[in-house]
Amino acid sequence: MALHLLILPLALPKRDTKQQEETNDMMKLRLRWLALVAVLLLVVAACGGDDDDAGTDEATAATEAPTETTEATTDDGGEEATTTTEAMTDETEAPAGEILTDVGVDLEAGTITVGLLSDLSGPFAGLVSAIVAGQEAYWAYVNANGGIEGLEVVLEVRDTNYEVPAHVELYAELKDQVVAFGHSTGSPHTVAIYEDLVADGVLAIPLTWYSGWTAPFQDNTMHHGSPYCIEAMNTIDYVVNETGAQTIAIASLPGDYGLDSAAGAALAAEALGLEVVYDGSGQIIPGEDAKPIADAIVAANPDMVFVTATSGTFAPLYAAAIAQGFEKPWAGASPTYTPAYLASDFAAQFERDWWGSTYSLPWGADTPGNQLVRDVMEAAGAAPLDYYAEGFIEAQILEAALRAAYASGDMTQAGVLAAAKSLESVDFGGLAPAERYTGTPDEQINRQTVIYRTSIEDLLGGGTGTIVLDPAYTAQIAADFNFESACFEL
Repeated sequence: MALHLLILPLALPKRDTKQQEETNDMMKLRLRWLALVAVLLLVVAACGGDDDDAGTDEATAATEAPTETTEATTDDGGEEATTTTEAMTDETEAPAGEILTDVGVDLEAGTITVGLLSDLSGPFAGLVSAIVAGQEAYWAYVNANGGIEGLEVVLEVRDTNYEVPAHVELYAELKDQVVAFGHSTGSPHTVAIYEDLVADGVLAIPLTWYSGWTAPFQDNTMHHGSPYCIEAMNTIDYVVNETGAQTIAIASLPGDYGLDSAAGAALAAEALGLEVVYDGSGQIIPGEDAKPIADAIVAANPDMVFVTATSGTFAPLYAAAIAQGFEKPWAGASPTYTPAYLASDFAAQFERDWWGSTYSLPWGADTPGNQLVRDVMEAAGAAPLDYYAEGFIEAQILEAALRAAYASGDMTQAGVLAAAKSLESVDFGGLAPAERYTGTPDEQINRQTVIYRTSIEDLLGGGTGTIVLDPAYTAQIAADFNFESACFEL
């Protein structure tokens, strides 16, 4: 499968001593990144697409999961819990000491089965494969430490190739096998199954930061991280404060990702009094020539550019602009970035220009949550990579829901959904801002983002190339924003 990363040939011409030293540094950088790519390739193989449990088995072995499964017991340690297929309602309660189940929880076998609908071979494969690896490693860690009250979590991973029909088909395949979906790549993809999620009473955790997961698609999904439109407000506000920019160019992909983000950029521009000298919202089309957009940006000569793209669509746009001598700050939504840019032909220019934002702290941050990521992933033989954190965050949200459902005595699909929606706070040990799933959408929405710059030196030194400027930035625009529904409606 294609990882959509920028990897350059290692053969370079001979140069003088100073040039050779620079070349040696670049060689080290590229070798460092090739090592990370090798990890991602192994991740893809481990995820296994249609190979049901291969990834989970490997991750479990890496963390030395127990060889025996602990039987579920009653709250007071009495008789073994029994299984029933009757869903809990206001009129029906589980008899004392019993755990209600219907789909995906087998008390006799001691397992909880969770589905992951993941893009492992499409445009976000490099990102998503690492996130799935993070999920697998985290659940292996949980299983090795007693599981969910003695129940082992088993993952059913499916590759959607970032195609809506495949996503819908694979949901239908798994919905009668899993208690919940711990990952669902893509907003249009998750929206396409949303009515079924509601009809079936099933929970899903989307891998997108679309504002619609906080409203109106909140009933059967779990939002996390600052949504694209809020992220745009924070990032633009920070760059304006640092650079004094007065004009801006905006360019984005079409659809929820690009246009939710572009909507936030437009709101930020209005609030900050920025003149939008070029509006390319929705104009970045995968597979089409990016040069006309680059030409328009260069001609408009903005003080800063805000772009929302994939790594594969951003690279040619940026390269075409800097080839014309354009040297201005660029910023954008988190999925636009890949550390592969720091090993590209435009690495030095990118390090100079890029102001990034993201939803969790990078690998090396000094928090208990980051330490857990490092400990678990290093035990699994993984190289430093920031993307693993998202897998831990998704898994920890579902873990909180599963533990709450067990405590309530209802581990049916509907019971897990109800438990998830009762969570007043899910804490990630500083890895990311805590999430709330009670109250109004305006009370629930996450308004913090991590602001960072990139560093070739950090990547060469064994880091991930991410230097944090502010670990929890909230612009006044974002703080004051009254959120009632999605910034861009699908």
